[in-house]
Amino acid sequence: MAFEPPVEHVKGKIREVSLEGGVRIGGESTFPFHLWEGEMPNAPIIAMEVYDESQPEWPDAVRQVYEDVMDDPVAWALKCQDEFGADAVCIQLKSTDPNGADASPESAAETVNKVVGAVKIPVLVYGSGSPDKDADVLKKVAEALPDKSIPLGPVDDSNYRLIGAAAMGYKKPVVAFTSMDVNLAKQLNVLLSQLGVPEEKIIMDPTTGALGYGLEYCYSIMERDRLAALVQNDGMMQMPVINNLAPETWKAKESRVSEDEEPTYGNVGTRGILWEAITATTLLLAGSDILVMRHPEAVKLVRAAMEGLKAQSKEKVAS
Repeated sequence: MAFEPPVEHVKGKIREVSLEGGVRIGGESTFPFHLWEGEMPNAPIIAMEVYDESQPEWPDAVRQVYEDVMDDPVAWALKCQDEFGADAVCIQLKSTDPNGADASPESAAETVNKVVGAVKIPVLVYGSGSPDKDADVLKKVAEALPDKSIPLGPVDDSNYRLIGAAAMGYKKPVVAFTSMDVNLAKQLNVLLSQLGVPEEKIIMDPTTGALGYGLEYCYSIMERDRLAALVQNDGMMQMPVINNLAPETWKAKESRVSEDEEPTYGNVGTRGILWEAITATTLLLAGSDILVMRHPEAVKLVRAAMEGLKAQSKEKVAS
């Protein structure tokens, strides 16, 4: 007897969020790459990191890639766009960290403004992760770029009112950041929506664990997020997902420890690239819409995996 695999059509659909340049994310009416069951009108995008200050502590494998542009965020962003073919860039405003350089909101906004003016691809902005400082910084960024659809994050339950108000005033998407918990993610989406942030302006950051450092749990949470959105048709969970994975993968021991220290681990450069690529590909299968990545060779591997997944899905549709 011929076997007919079951086909599951879901009721829910992920909302689309518009970025600069007509780029849209989300819109899925099926699980990742299940094109025989629904549609993925917008392919996931890769946003490559750009920092607003030099990163001398990075492993050699990535520091050598960017050492000629590390002191110039604009040149860094252009390198990601022109040389590495990034779909977007994600500016990490590390210099604003109160425990670091503690740069002013005004200087951060100026940096973002220069990068946005130089590149043709969408720009996303991440603060330092300090809730109070990020509220001041991201408000200033929103003011400096009133007509640009630039996602601002991370927004959490302690600063969502301040950043959400600025985002609404200047029509910016927000990145809602929560620890790995489905209920907390939904709660923050509800709070932002009640504040007045349009639901089509919310992107979820569920917290990302790297390979060997919480990736399995991250995957299960993202899977539950997608089940709630698609199968249960929960409108407060139907937002696209971003994974800020690069910082997590490149701080892992396996991405940094030398061959002298761990001779059985193999080449440290290759190891770090694979660590990032495997983490990113796993997140793709969990439902990520934006992958924030660092090494261009890892990006190439993930693009190849994405094309392979698309091709296999299309073959299944055709058959």
